[in-house]
Amino acid sequence: MILDGKLDASVQAAAAALQNGQLLGLPTETVYGLAADSDNDAAVAQIFAAKGRPANHPLIVHVADAGAITRYAKQVPVFAQQLIDAFWPGPLTLILPRLPQAAKASTGGQDSVGLRCPSHPVAHAVLKACQQLQPPVWGVSAPSANKFGRVSPTTAQHVATEFGDELLVLDGGACEVGIESTIVDCTRGVPVLLRPGSITRDDIQRACGLRPLSKDELPTHTPRASGTLLAHYAPNAKVRLMDAKQLQSALDILGREGKHIAVYHRSPLKCASPAITLRAMPQQALEAARELFGMLRDFDEIGAQLIWIETPPDTPAWEGVRDRLQRAAAAG
Repeated sequence: MILDGKLDASVQAAAAALQNGQLLGLPTETVYGLAADSDNDAAVAQIFAAKGRPANHPLIVHVADAGAITRYAKQVPVFAQQLIDAFWPGPLTLILPRLPQAAKASTGGQDSVGLRCPSHPVAHAVLKACQQLQPPVWGVSAPSANKFGRVSPTTAQHVATEFGDELLVLDGGACEVGIESTIVDCTRGVPVLLRPGSITRDDIQRACGLRPLSKDELPTHTPRASGTLLAHYAPNAKVRLMDAKQLQSALDILGREGKHIAVYHRSPLKCASPAITLRAMPQQALEAARELFGMLRDFDEIGAQLIWIETPPDTPAWEGVRDRLQRAAAAG
């Protein structure tokens, strides 16, 4: 069931559902989440079951404000606080040392917890309403509201299509960011970028004065985090990344015989087959991120069997989009 997230009655119904241990389709500025009370182990277990997600793959806990951090994390390093001050509310998740009894079912058995304060007004309203309940719900675990490994949803209808009418979904409109949050591990004494997003390495360095490391730069393993498996974010069609020259060569070879192929490109291309679908990728990274998952879903809807995508630029601004596309291609 889809409810208008702008209505206070819908927000209150959503908060009550979370308090009662139910799942909720929750809009955020990144993607729609499949939400449950972080401190209700049975409710969190429903997330894993509904998504088909491995139980050791941790979830991100969403909170209404920075004040809720003390209920989940036992320590906040100085640079982490600087990132909170700069980017919360917003599309940034911080991995922090976890209090022993906090959100145990959401953290995949780890001694760390991922925390985020979303900026979407509907998500913020729901989280605030949850705090005011008796007993209160202090945090909401909310991975992307899709089957595990598949394309993340950026509209309420995407969620309803994925899970059916029985799931309560708040409609907060299309997601503004369009890809999942940047994840920074703050448990190692320095920031470590576990998942790129719309907040870039350069943004992180400007905020805290430290250039984030990549996880492969550390001698020991980093905490597991959401959306970091090699194969992820995959549509039904097979995804292949190519540069512009490779794309044009492949189209030239196919000529008028090509079909069941969708091409998502930034460079000008010539295509002789009317049965091949060409879609232009925005030239700006933030715009491309905003439409990426919706475009992949659209290609599935038209019956594409192959999706050829021009590899985005290898620059910090495009790192989040490149990451999602590389994982989508690895799933094929």
